Order: sequence, then C-alpha cells, then structure tokens
Amino acid sequence: MFKASFDKANRSSIASFRGPGLLQGLDVLRRVKGEIDCPILTDVHEKSQVRAVAEIADIIQIPAFLSRQTDLLVACGETGRVVNVKKGQFLAPWDMEQAIAKIVSTGNRKIFLTERGTSFGYNNLVVDMRSLAVMKQFGFPVIYDATHSVQLPGALKKRSGGQREFVAPLARAAVALGVAGLFCEVHENPDRALSDGPNSLALKTLPEFLKTVLTLDKVAKTL
Repeated sequence: MFKASFDKANRSSIASFRGPGLLQGLDVLRRVKGEIDCPILTDVHEKSQVRAVAEIADIIQIPAFLSRQTDLLVACGETGRVVNVKKGQFLAPWDMEQAIAKIVSTGNRKIFLTERGTSFGYNNLVVDMRSLAVMKQFGFPVIYDATHSVQLPGALKKRSGGQREFVAPLARAAVALGVAGLFCEVHENPDRALSDGPNSLALKTLPEFLKTVLTLDKVAKTL
C-alpha cells in the first residue's frame, strides 16, 4: 500500500509546504498506481474532494483532526471505498465507535481505524497501547501509525518535531498486540524532508525494520 497526500492542509505554518494540490496530486497517484500496480491511500480534508479522490484511491483516509466531522465521514462512506479513520489526538479510543457509526449509516462497513498517539501536554504525544486493544473490540482492522505517533506537534514553532528513535520499539509493541497493519513515513533523507522529517524513518533502515516486525507479526498472529 502506498500513501501520499496531495495536500497537507493542517501544517503548522502558513509558509509550510502543502503539496501539489488536488488535480496534480491525484494525477501523480494515478500514475503510481498504474506503474507499480500498488493500492493507493490518500486523505481528504473537505467533502468536495471526496468524489474525485474515490476515483483513484482504494482507501480514503480521514485525518485525525477531522475524525468527528460527520459530513466528511458520511461522504466517504457513500463512495463504497474503504475508509481509514485516524483517531484524533483528542479522542478516547472508545469514542471511535461513533465515527464507525457515521460511516456504517451509509451501508459501508469497509472501515479501518488508525492509532496515531494522544495529546499529552503541550507539543507532545503519548501512545496508550490499551487504545489498540479497545479499538480491536469494534470488529474492524486496527492500524498503528508508527511515525506520526512519535511526532511532537508544533514543537519547533513553525513546524513539528519528532522522536524517530522511538518508531521501531513502539511499532514492535503494537505488532505484538496483533494490529492489522503499520503505517510508516519513510524518506531517503528525513532531515531534508519537506514534511514529517523528524518523525520519519530513513529509507535505508526500512528492510531491517520490516524484517523485524514481520517476524513479530507471525508470532503474534499464532497466539
């Protein structure tokens, strides 16, 4: 699964790089999907974007800050696509049952739930592993966002910081709990990335990282 955003609408600063925009961004995603035959996931920020995104994306993602937006959730559900809802940093895991109900009201039960950390004071997130167990009880696949969970929102004033050294250990813990999948931001040179660099994995570390989590996943799924 390949994920990229055509627009990062919730950046810290008005001057931050946001992406190529809807039309150009979807064209890039269409070419990626065709050239490497890979399912596509991208997020939407407005109801008006949903129809166009649904023509390209296999999974439509609701950003964490928008996880309570009823009209957006319903519009995504009505496409019939898989809808991945990222749990808001301000929500308890059991609150996600209401997001599920909004999508299910459209007749669509193709839903993923993603944990990406919970606000813990200013400019800090903490991962409560109980959240994964709670959301699994709702009967839908639970994904762990291993890189956004170690983000430090707005910590660098005009941009967010991060603690990428904790990506691997927290991912191992989540996989041991039996999550359905992992989300990871990856970049050739994270320190020069235009978005999410401080919490991204370096591309060269990915093979060993995947080898480790796949080994743990195999064990966890047999217990």
